Amino acid sequence: MKPWRKQAAQPRRGNRPLRSGFVSILGRPNVGKSTLLNQLVGEKVAIVTSKPQTTRTRIHGIVEVPAKKGKHPAAQIVFVDTPGVHRPDSWLDKRMMQEVHDALESRDIVLLMVDATRRQEFSAPESEDSFTLSLVRKLDCPVFLLINKIDLLPKDKLLPMIAELCALRSFAEVIPVSARKGDGLDRLLVKLVEYLPEGERYFPKDQFTDQPLRFMVAELIRERILQETGEEVPYASAVVVERFEEPGPGAKNPVTRISAAIYCERSGQKAILIGKGGSKLKSIGMNARREIESLLGTRVFLELRVIVEEGWRERRGFVESLDWRKQIEELGKREQ
Repeated sequence: MKPWRKQAAQPRRGNRPLRSGFVSILGRPNVGKSTLLNQLVGEKVAIVTSKPQTTRTRIHGIVEVPAKKGKHPAAQIVFVDTPGVHRPDSWLDKRMMQEVHDALESRDIVLLMVDATRRQEFSAPESEDSFTLSLVRKLDCPVFLLINKIDLLPKDKLLPMIAELCALRSFAEVIPVSARKGDGLDRLLVKLVEYLPEGERYFPKDQFTDQPLRFMVAELIRERILQETGEEVPYASAVVVERFEEPGPGAKNPVTRISAAIYCERSGQKAILIGKGGSKLKSIGMNARREIESLLGTRVFLELRVIVEEGWRERRGFVESLDWRKQIEELGKREQ
């Protein structure tokens, strides 16, 4: 990860060598951060649901911006999606907020994203909006204000909203967007290139994320759990891929064999995840398998099991073991 920059990057214009840097996306739950990331990258690198706190860790999406003669040079932008900003209660919440703080330390630019359809309460001292704003007040890098979901906002409401938000902090740029429809994203990329420093690529030109396939598979399974269950079950569930066997080279009918464990906190949650006669688990597996096959480009044999791990959200060791970086480290130790 790139070290924190003590000096904020300044806009540079004209045709120059490649520009590159990290752009962290910050905002409350459900403002559209993951939708924005997927639209910018052009691939599904982050799961998206209507439930808050879907994202639990930092997710990198890499975008190559081609040069435009007389307008801007080429750039590689590493976008960092973050969990929704909230006041932490459980150890899982604390770990999620640590991911946010880490993303703010390793950045060249921060995008503060707000939902145009929701009343903003940045001036209320105890509000979640005020808590979110406090995270960017002391940053010495450019902070862009992104007003999302403008397609759902009456046009006469936009300018007063911009004026109200800009009175709270000086933003380098204010850009209204619709992450879902892609409106305003071309302008966003152009402005980001203006502010990024010159540098080398951090990732190969054709790479669009640094996430390992095992983690992306686990997230696709968790996405189905979020979509197919309600109440406390989605938030008390975690997924760990235990086996990931890719087909050998030259296989005529390639099949990827995957086994995954779904963790929950209580036996009642396990019963919901399994469903009557195993119907819910079968539905989760079937729908997740389709997404995984699209990701991997092979047929997939997917085996799921549900394990009760009481109070796992409050246990630091278990929560940290869910980090894919830790999982990769452990796999490396086993293979030595």
